[in-house]
Formats: sequence, structure tokens, C-alpha cells
Amino acid sequence: MIKIVMTLVFSVVMLLFMAFPAMKIVEFIKTKKELSKKTENVILIVLTILLSLMIGIFLQFY
Repeated sequence: MIKIVMTLVFSVVMLLFMAFPAMKIVEFIKTKKELSKKTENVILIVLTILLSLMIGIFLQFY
């Protein structure tokens, strides 16, 4: 249980820092395919959370 909590703590800290890479990924996707503003926002939020979780998992097990 403590590993899950520590991973989430690391992930919350990284949320702010992962917003910029997520924006760049969404911009790249937008050049390849037309996206509505709502879809763009959803992809941005999901990517930010996924990237933060990946970094949190990496920091936990590194």
C-alpha cells in the first residue's frame, strides 16, 4: 500500500512539469489530424496524467 501512495505522491509533483510535453504531443497530433477543442483538451489532460504516472512509477522503482 505504501508503494502506491509514494507513486501517487511522486506523480502529483510531476503534474505541473508534464503539462509542457503533453502540450507538444497534442500539437503534433493536431498537425496530423484535425481535432476539436474539446477533444484537444481531453487528450491534453489524459496525456498529462499518464506522463506523470509514468514518471512517478519510474521514480518509485529506480
